[in-house]
Amino acid sequence: MGNSVEFETHIAHLERMVEELSDVVARQDDEIRKLSARVELLMRREAEREAADGGVLPMADVRPPHW
Repeated sequence: MGNSVEFETHIAHLERMVEELSDVVARQDDEIRKLSARVELLMRREAEREAADGGVLPMADVRPPHW
């Protein structure tokens, strides 16, 4: 009978951990989405700036030399 209580305690602990990890993943997903949108905006602005400066190809569209 003692094993049953131990298993239930262990399962409750694991369920709490899963909920906490789910919250962390949800927050990280939100932050990644926000950061991705900001990076996209910055790349677009930089491409527009380079085009306005007479650049032939915006740096955002040029692959780095190691590719």
